[in-house]
Amino acid sequence: MGLDESGRECGVAIVRATIKPGSKKGPLVEILDDGALQLYVRAPAVEGKANRAAIELLAAHYGVPKSAVRLTGGATSRFKRFEIDD
Repeated sequence: MGLDESGRECGVAIVRATIKPGSKKGPLVEILDDGALQLYVRAPAVEGKANRAAIELLAAHYGVPKSAVRLTGGATSRFKRFEIDD
């Protein structure tokens, strides 16, 4: 935890997720038994489209702006790590 510019406590959540691009089931977020998320997105895994869709889905799921969600690992993998600012 750190402090923002006004001195208020703020935090960053690390979220592990598996992405299912091109899914007819999505957009949907499922919580797995180990606490990781399974993200179903309709966008294909082409030119970062699925990653962008996953960021939008996580932002909506957590109720934060898209700018608060960052992909920090797994850009070309199904297994991803995101940071979400509160």
